[in-house]
Amino acid sequence: MLKIFKKIARLPMRYFFFSIILIAAILYQFIPSSTPTIKLNHQQAEAIGKKIWLNEGAGKIENLVVWNKHEDFPSLGIGHFIWFPKGVDSPFEESFPALLAFIKKKHPIPSWLTSTAKAPWNNREAFYQNINSQEIQDLRELMQSTIHLQVEFIIQRMEAALPKMLNAISNNSKKELIKKRFYRVANTPNGPYALIDYVNFKGEGTSYKERYKNEGWGLLQVLEHMDPDNPDIMSEFSRSADYVLTRRVQNADRDESQWLSGWRKRLNTYLID
Repeated sequence: MLKIFKKIARLPMRYFFFSIILIAAILYQFIPSSTPTIKLNHQQAEAIGKKIWLNEGAGKIENLVVWNKHEDFPSLGIGHFIWFPKGVDSPFEESFPALLAFIKKKHPIPSWLTSTAKAPWNNREAFYQNINSQEIQDLRELMQSTIHLQVEFIIQRMEAALPKMLNAISNNSKKELIKKRFYRVANTPNGPYALIDYVNFKGEGTSYKERYKNEGWGLLQVLEHMDPDNPDIMSEFSRSADYVLTRRVQNADRDESQWLSGWRKRLNTYLID
């Protein structure tokens, strides 16, 4: 690079400035663009964590490790992070291994978890036959003792959601639109909670595996379908989320209608300050 600048310095003046501008433009492409981050204090983060736990498990310790009916995997922690048994091919994004890796950096975990990549139960029946086993007891204790770390993990995922969504969009105008709507929600009372909860609840919307009939249901799709003319931002966010979740149920090969009323109840919490 030094040699290049020495050569430029010897150029005639009419080429010198042009060369400097050209190099500056090239270097600019390599400067990482920064996006504002949403700042939450400890009290705000704790309150959001409690809301998510109420949404996912009614705030009950026994609901920190469960296997829901009509699902092919157990759900763990305040965010119901899913963990696939061996051989399960699901359109949903597995989240428990990433949570476990995050916890492991800051908190000891049971030794058997360090060598167990997949959930050790093949189905829901086997899970509940072993409900009093040491493994499930270990998981309950781990999830109960790391609630603060689970909140950190969920917030971290939300902070990474916007860059992830923007990277999935090729159209620059659409990128700006999604970014603008994201921060309109984020800067509204209850907005940070809604963003954090929805990303944990239904993901970013960037995975092509998480599609029914090529239609997603994540945060990206919610932001895409918001009406910019509605001045009530949280009402519009909730309405748009209802739209993409209803569409998911309509597009699903299996009957998912039993979950829709619970999902709508959850979306209503975004409207309450």
